[in-house]
Amino acid sequence: MKNAKYRLCYLISLVLVFAAAAYPLKMGIFVLKKMSENGGVPTEEYPKYVIPYTPISIAVIIGVLLIPLLQKLTLKFDMLCGSLIALVVFLVTERYMETHVLVQTVEKVPLQSWQLSLCMVPPDRFETRTWEAVDVLLGGYSPTFKIHFYLISLVIIISLLNSFYGFAKMIRSGDYSRRKSLIIQATTGVIFLGMCIWACFTSFYRGGELNVSPLSAVLMAVFFALLGITVGVFVASFTLVKRRLLSTVVPTLIAGLITILMYIGEMCLLNGNLYRFGHGILFDGLGAMILAPVDILIILASGATTYIICRLLNRRN
Repeated sequence: MKNAKYRLCYLISLVLVFAAAAYPLKMGIFVLKKMSENGGVPTEEYPKYVIPYTPISIAVIIGVLLIPLLQKLTLKFDMLCGSLIALVVFLVTERYMETHVLVQTVEKVPLQSWQLSLCMVPPDRFETRTWEAVDVLLGGYSPTFKIHFYLISLVIIISLLNSFYGFAKMIRSGDYSRRKSLIIQATTGVIFLGMCIWACFTSFYRGGELNVSPLSAVLMAVFFALLGITVGVFVASFTLVKRRLLSTVVPTLIAGLITILMYIGEMCLLNGNLYRFGHGILFDGLGAMILAPVDILIILASGATTYIICRLLNRRN
């Protein structure tokens, strides 16, 4: 009976992964086809965000396919091994697409440079963008913008794989102590992925200016905080019923640090600037410190939410 549940869980995991990856895989195949035919992808035909979502999809598929093998060979470290393999697959695939795929504008430019522009504004507003204080494209390509690019990809991969491996191991071993934490992990991971896809097609409604609209500010704040919470819950799923330092404080600190790292990535993207969520003392940088009070509140909210989740999880366990 247990083996039947395990096989069903594995089958459902494969169906979910392949269904979610259908469009990113289609994008990747389209890009490779255009490259073989024309040596580049025309701007008007470029599929939105083929990187990093095609490499992410391939990495997650490989990770899920390996679940039975890795849990048979090393049940204790299956998640670690699967994540490392998936991350290697992601980095190799991502790097290949960045360096070999060309986008045909006036001239052919590497996909990584084109992707930089899409991090600023959505593709449909690229030609009509206006810039205040900074124009990254005129300054040339800088690989430092990929700090947050790779961070987001890493979080998506490990949060999804943690859910798939965790539920499979739970059924295989009969130990349901991590069930609630895995449900929360799956929930935060899916919501975060959904917000990433939303951002891909809209860039959260930014127009290219550093001062964004209230709607854009709210969505960006939720996105930044959710990034930290997703990682914090990931850590918390492994530290249940440990001492308070491990079970609550460490995930809380990591959630805050990840959110800070996201801000660092954004500063690199914007050449030392940050998007501003409004005007006034709450939204202006604190002296020489580029972070505004509202940014600090977002970082604290990420940690505080993670702390509350950890306390609830440990209390129930």
